Amino acid sequence: MHIHILGICGTFMGGLAALAREAGHRVTGCDANVYPPMSDQLRALGIDLIEGFSPDQLALKPDVFVIGNVVSRGNALMEAILDAGLPYTSGPQWLAQEVLQGRHVLAVAGTHGKTTTTSMLAWILEHAGLQPGFLVGGVPMNFGVSARLGAGKSFVIEADEYDTAFFDKRSKFVHYRPRTAVLNNLEYDHADIFPSLEAIETQFHHLVRTVPSSGRLVVNAREEALQRVLAKGCWSEVQRFGTRKEEPGCLRARGEPHAFDVLRGGLKIARVEWGLLGEHNQLNALAALAAAEHVGVAPELAAEALGRFENVRRRLELRGEAGGVKVYDDFAHHPTALRTTVNGLRRRVGLDRILAVFEPRSNTMKLGTMKAQLPWALEEADLSFCHSGGLGWNAAEALAPMGELAIVSDDIDALVKAVVKAARPGDHILCMSNGSFGGIHDKLLQALGKKA
Repeated sequence: MHIHILGICGTFMGGLAALAREAGHRVTGCDANVYPPMSDQLRALGIDLIEGFSPDQLALKPDVFVIGNVVSRGNALMEAILDAGLPYTSGPQWLAQEVLQGRHVLAVAGTHGKTTTTSMLAWILEHAGLQPGFLVGGVPMNFGVSARLGAGKSFVIEADEYDTAFFDKRSKFVHYRPRTAVLNNLEYDHADIFPSLEAIETQFHHLVRTVPSSGRLVVNAREEALQRVLAKGCWSEVQRFGTRKEEPGCLRARGEPHAFDVLRGGLKIARVEWGLLGEHNQLNALAALAAAEHVGVAPELAAEALGRFENVRRRLELRGEAGGVKVYDDFAHHPTALRTTVNGLRRRVGLDRILAVFEPRSNTMKLGTMKAQLPWALEEADLSFCHSGGLGWNAAEALAPMGELAIVSDDIDALVKAVVKAARPGDHILCMSNGSFGGIHDKLLQALGKKA
């Protein structure tokens, strides 16, 4: 089969392209911005890429066009496909029909931690010899790739609640029909498509409806929104995790995030010792362990795998050190994720200074929906620097409660100068964005090197 992917350079669609190529299909694709690293990864797989959405691409005559959710009505190529009456489908629908059919799908959903938890779960199954397939919205360092078909029965997928395509406004995850579904947490996000938290809860319940009675829901017991989701109706076994005190059947952690016992009720069933920090990762581990257990992986073996888990790129990833200053990269963008990431680094570096450098780049943050939460999100940082380019709201005003501890600039080069001027040997610069952030990491390292 020849498939032509519109919006191929997105994380999800790029992973789908890799899976299709591995399955033996001919794959071509296009996007508005074809640039490294995704373009290099795809071309290395033998996938031809086209810049832009010219209607001339109809001449490729693929068997089907696979449409990414970045494509909307008015797109020149999409309009040509519709006018010609040619076959098209969404990425999640194609994946469900061509890859997931007949597999035991383990889907990881939640506002935060999807990529990390999906990576943990895939690694646990790999360590157990199950040879899983997976599709992750990042690059797990244990594997070095974001997607593979796998030779085993299981397929682990990051299950996003964002909409499927311009012609299918359901969340992506309703297409996957998992037998094991992780509901990791649930907060308001994606303000560009969801009017309220209740609307997202409805989509999560649509996911719950697709899990068979022989399936398992792995649910964070701390999240009130998830309890409301289950209250709408539940037809599967539920394994809760994350309680702070003993509850029958519920998984919980006892100990510090880097070294803790896993308990079911009052019984210790495993111990995890690893290099990851933060209570959020402790909860992610409990979720991954509970999901893996559903496909037969004993908790002790899962904990052993977690001890060898190397995390995901762009998750507190050290990009380099110059002039005695360390520069980190992290994907955080939602205020809760910003706060969790700063806290994770704080636990690692103790009293050393943390300089938080961030850009509110996600659609939700660009709308200013959560701007009032930013001072709370950054309160454990010693200094904060915000890139305000492209915002429709006043970042300086939103960060005013932080006084002189927050600096705002709409120019990345100017922001780099401000950060470097403030930095001292022994500091930790934490860059947070869900984009490339204009190459700020390398710019900082170069400037810090010259300063030294």
